[in-house]
Amino acid sequence: MIDETSSKPYGLQSQSRRALLGGAAAISATLLASGVSARAVPQGKASPELVPFQVNIPQAALEDLKIRLTNIRWPDKETVEDQAQGVPLSDAKALVDYWINQYDWRKFEARINTYPQFRTEIDGLGVHFIHVRSKHDNALPIIMTHGWPGSIVEFLGTIDRLTNPTAHGGKAEDAFHVVIPSIPGYGFSDRPKDLGWNAERTADAWGVLMQRIGFDRWVAQGGDWGSLVTHRLAQRRPEGLIAAHVNLPLVFQTEKLANPTPEEQQVLQSMAFLSGPAGAYAHQHGTRPQTLAYGLADSPAGQAMWILEKIQAWSDNNGNFSEALSIDTVLDNISLYWFTNTAGSSARYYWEVFQTGFGNYSAGPIDLPMAASIFAHEFFKAPRSWVERAWSNLFYWNTVEHGGHFAAWEQPELFSAELVKAFSNLR
Repeated sequence: MIDETSSKPYGLQSQSRRALLGGAAAISATLLASGVSARAVPQGKASPELVPFQVNIPQAALEDLKIRLTNIRWPDKETVEDQAQGVPLSDAKALVDYWINQYDWRKFEARINTYPQFRTEIDGLGVHFIHVRSKHDNALPIIMTHGWPGSIVEFLGTIDRLTNPTAHGGKAEDAFHVVIPSIPGYGFSDRPKDLGWNAERTADAWGVLMQRIGFDRWVAQGGDWGSLVTHRLAQRRPEGLIAAHVNLPLVFQTEKLANPTPEEQQVLQSMAFLSGPAGAYAHQHGTRPQTLAYGLADSPAGQAMWILEKIQAWSDNNGNFSEALSIDTVLDNISLYWFTNTAGSSARYYWEVFQTGFGNYSAGPIDLPMAASIFAHEFFKAPRSWVERAWSNLFYWNTVEHGGHFAAWEQPELFSAELVKAFSNLR
């Protein structure tokens, strides 16, 4: 997956290793004295106001990460020659080596801090979001929601294309005002301390957020959990929401089909696979997230491979994830989970959603105007006929030649173009 021939030997050289280990006690003392966890960003008290926010992870946390990465106790090599047992040991070592020796978190911080970010309290929880206003008059406000194992990182490559289309060969009338929140329990949003933060409650919070920002007419978009949140927005229809778009229509066939078409047969097979080995992670998240969290919150390598496996499996590639996403942007996302200590809280989102009866992965009927773009390598592609039966007002449907589950992240240009086309008649 990673070109090991171009990387340095695994881990740090012994002198550098000793220097890091020698500084561990001093780093720990600094962390304790300051009250800062090396594995988490403290949850500050949020305000109903839109409070400006900047990402600034303490240097001690970065050093702690390096120390942990140099002290990994590796498992045995897998006993197969492919990825049937998970992330191969050689790929894991290559990723960690790059993480230690070449990756630069501060570069990501500088990038994300170029965008206006805020935190605000909604329903007792601090919500982090990016809000970039277009310079163009009559831009259409849009709220875009990520999923797991993604984050707001997924949408960064689309922001300028959507807010400033004229810089990318588009027209001023194609512009959007962009809002990108972190789901509760993800990124720099608070980790819920009480029950009930499911997709419905998240959708209600997004309705409050868009009203609080001042938008009285807006649209929504999402993939993965963001798709479910967007479905729930469409069903709950908060004030101002006029239409929505998803790249993963959550329309599943729950009854046995007597004579499925070849397309339906292929989709039924993918559904069966999702309920088996491919869905094992979701079963763990949805049933015992707390048990899983102990390992992932304590081991950056564990956190990394838990995420990497899905990026590898769900992105549009021929056996190497870096064909779809650069190693740096993948580590931006993994590092975000690590520094915010959200392995457990993000997994718990599955538990919360499954308590609402979403076990069959079907979101139910929608009357709001809906649009969908189906990217070629998405792991589940509902047939249009199924979607039309569930959505009474499907106004846009298109298939896209490239891209997988992480559509905005993998193909920001194609993804942005889809949103422009989908919402063109709603301007």
